[in-house]
Amino acid sequence: MEFTTERGEQRYAALVRALPEVVVGLDFDGTLAPIVEDPESAHIHPDAAAALLELADQVLAVAVITGRPARQVLDLGGLEEVGRGFAERGCELYVFGQYGHERWSSSSTRVLSPRPPDGLAAFERDLPAVLRRHDAADAWVEEKGLAVAVHTRRLPDAKAAFERLLPALRELARAHDLTLEPGRNVIEVRSPGAHKGQAVERLVEELDAQGFAFAGDDLGDLEAFEALGRLDERGLSTLRICSASDEESALIAHSDVVVHGPDGVLDLLRQLVADAGTRRD
Repeated sequence: MEFTTERGEQRYAALVRALPEVVVGLDFDGTLAPIVEDPESAHIHPDAAAALLELADQVLAVAVITGRPARQVLDLGGLEEVGRGFAERGCELYVFGQYGHERWSSSSTRVLSPRPPDGLAAFERDLPAVLRRHDAADAWVEEKGLAVAVHTRRLPDAKAAFERLLPALRELARAHDLTLEPGRNVIEVRSPGAHKGQAVERLVEELDAQGFAFAGDDLGDLEAFEALGRLDERGLSTLRICSASDEESALIAHSDVVVHGPDGVLDLLRQLVADAGTRRD
């Protein structure tokens, strides 16, 4: 755990003091689960369930806020079982899927989801021609129900393919009134009007939280960090955690503390629990 500034260290200490009234938000890929070539094999870190259950004894709530479909994250993370453990501890576990369009909680136990956005079917129909035109016909296209993700990770030069496709897919998304979100060798196109920052602020209002920590790994998490900035201005305790890697470090400049991948995220969560116990003692 490395603080990026002295202010970051102060924010961590304030968050520990406020922990019983804090929500901890976590991205999934690159934060709770290692990045892998096949996103369908991105299972949660084997130690994550135990770390989350320890955290449940100390905080107001925990929320996994991800671009993935909520049902997929529940299955890859075994989070329904973890949610039962949360219920036993009197704490709530949330999953916000597809950037907040979908919602699940350990008390309601069903996924609430809107209809697919207008324009998505037309985007999917036009997509193969765009991929062929930019020498990326073999890119893996993941249909998420409310979004489409184009993965370049499996292509011979993933970074170059990503850079070729990004402006073309941004133009195509705009033509169909959709929003584009770049990630780690993935370009996601979805309905406008929801992002991770909105999920953060919604939970704060619903739960009357007095603090929020969020851990993410790429620019898809930046809006959550920006929401924490607004909460900070209101006097709430906040902490921006970057789960950095050799492949992705874009969030470091926006963070209070940097850890290395899911192992580092879990170490930080355990440290929060330990420091909260020490402060009470």
